[in-house]
Amino acid sequence: QVQLVESGGGLVEPGGSLRLSCAASEFTLPYYAIAWFRQAPGKEREGISCLSTSDGLTYYADSVKDRFIISRDNAKNTVYLQMNSLKPEDTAVYYCATALGFNSMYALSRSLYDYWGQGTQVTVSS
Repeated sequence: QVQLVESGGGLVEPGGSLRLSCAASEFTLPYYAIAWFRQAPGKEREGISCLSTSDGLTYYADSVKDRFIISRDNAKNTVYLQMNSLKPEDTAVYYCATALGFNSMYALSRSLYDYWGQGTQVTVSS
């Protein structure tokens, strides 16, 4: 059974940084993309960053571009999201997800992804 576990969330002041981790279980099926999504209260879940495992290309939503960085540690089967210059509007539950296929046109689309973690809360507040 595929299992994704996020960690690293918490409370941070505006302008601060956090690093989220997404650990995949040993039974994770080979995936072609892994992504981070977030969902704020009352809003739809939005894709914010994706990493294509076949070519290493990364994709970012405009709202996080130049502030967030997605990376992967193959040895640990873990993907990270380094979040810098955090803003109150970044407050949300953050999820990682994997896709068994990949089409760059849908890199940040929920419909592409097959497996999801349980989420980790990030709160940006002074």
